[in-house]
Amino acid sequence: MNRSFLYPLVAFFVFALSLAYAQPARAADPVVILKTNLGEIDIQLDPTHAPISTANFLAYVDGKFYDGTVFHRVVRGFVAQGGGFTADGTEKPTNAPIKNEASNGLHNVRGTISMARTNDPDSATSQFFLNFVDNSTGKLDPGGFSPDGYAVFGKIIKGMDVLDKMEALAGPGDGPPTQQILLISARRQ
Repeated sequence: MNRSFLYPLVAFFVFALSLAYAQPARAADPVVILKTNLGEIDIQLDPTHAPISTANFLAYVDGKFYDGTVFHRVVRGFVAQGGGFTADGTEKPTNAPIKNEASNGLHNVRGTISMARTNDPDSATSQFFLNFVDNSTGKLDPGGFSPDGYAVFGKIIKGMDVLDKMEALAGPGDGPPTQQILLISARRQ
């Protein structure tokens, strides 16, 4: 093969690969903007790996369910949980629980969003959590302290600084933050 032909071909493939890796989001994947009193967090959802959890979350977003709710549980070095209580502490009525999709190949690493649930694996409704740290192996992924795991369905693509602000407000233990973290609105981009 003529090398003068080979070099431009290799250069083209290197250029094409660099473009592919430079794209952080697939155009078809929905993005939801969480507007909080600490700033905005943009979350890219993953309907390919978590179709049930994504559809569930978007139903709550589209119904403006999350507007005026709070992050009621903020644990340093772990998670910020929200999506179920109003600012005055009232629990909101939810839709029916969904099937757990924790074995979808996504992991509970820093900056991901997952479905919160009770001890029943298929009990997730509206509540979700944001991972402050890598909570995958031995923790929130399948096989961790809850064998069924917690379903990841998206990741933060903008607003990690807001996630850090949330963690800085963690109270002692496993409870509410030291200052209210209000979820003003959640909207599709």
